[in-house]
Amino acid sequence: MEERLKKIKLLILDVDGVMTDGRIIFDSNGIESKFFNVKDGHGIKMLQRTGIEIGIISGRESRVVANRATELGIGQVYQKSLDKMVPYRQMLEATGLSDEQAAFMGDDVIDIPLLRRVGFAAAPADAVAEVLPFAHFVSRNRGGWGAVREVCDLIMKAQGTWDTVTSRYYL
Repeated sequence: MEERLKKIKLLILDVDGVMTDGRIIFDSNGIESKFFNVKDGHGIKMLQRTGIEIGIISGRESRVVANRATELGIGQVYQKSLDKMVPYRQMLEATGLSDEQAAFMGDDVIDIPLLRRVGFAAAPADAVAEVLPFAHFVSRNRGGWGAVREVCDLIMKAQGTWDTVTSRYYL
């Protein structure tokens, strides 16, 4: 697993069930809300400081996701992607990276083709059972509850950037 992690230059994330706990909340006016975990967000920001690019591929479309991506400085965001391989290929083309340099975290059967393709495949603890055989890593945490942070930390530690990125917190 560590050899796979050392090659990663791009981390791609699903949203519902990975960056969130999978709940979609609509108020009486039809306004959508989602819950994002601040630890996941901090992990993403730290990973970006190491030079790793972050991307999002979601099967649904949501203004909330666009807002969160903007807040985190994630430029490559593909929503309403029922065939996630299409935006994945576009991301690789845009970055000039190969499959083995890409990581993906997904939680449902729609994510299996991408999990099978990337150099490092991850799933949150509460992913559907069908996804688990395709994951190189299954987090201890559920989606939306720190699963993304676990993957970010794994990449930084495997690549030897953890101490540099976190050193400012120990001053």
